[in-house]
Amino acid sequence: MKYTVSLKENRLFRRLYAKGRSAVAPTMVLYCRPNGRKENRLGLTTGTKLGNAVVRNKVRRRLRAIYRTHEDQLRPGYDIVIVARMQAVQRPYAQQEEQFLRLAKKLGLKRGDPQSREGKAP
Repeated sequence: MKYTVSLKENRLFRRLYAKGRSAVAPTMVLYCRPNGRKENRLGLTTGTKLGNAVVRNKVRRRLRAIYRTHEDQLRPGYDIVIVARMQAVQRPYAQQEEQFLRLAKKLGLKRGDPQSREGKAP
């Protein structure tokens, strides 16, 4: 994660949930909000409903790898939280990757995207 810092504080997660934009896919929910910095901050959430610690850690590793692979395609200066959903446990990596890219495009996070919502109200 070359341009990314981890998002760890509970208050930052809560603020993002309350004031950020979101997009939903079967395997994940993506929240984002501009942070006024030069780098992105990434937070991952996997609830206990997904399974035991081994399963949750596997899902987190996958989501982190998907983000890291496409990090250079994303605009800098955003707080991003990815919330894993139940189907993330069973779905293949390629499908999760495709859903992440679709959600990022929908929220205007991708670089060079003409539909970017940068500067527009949610």
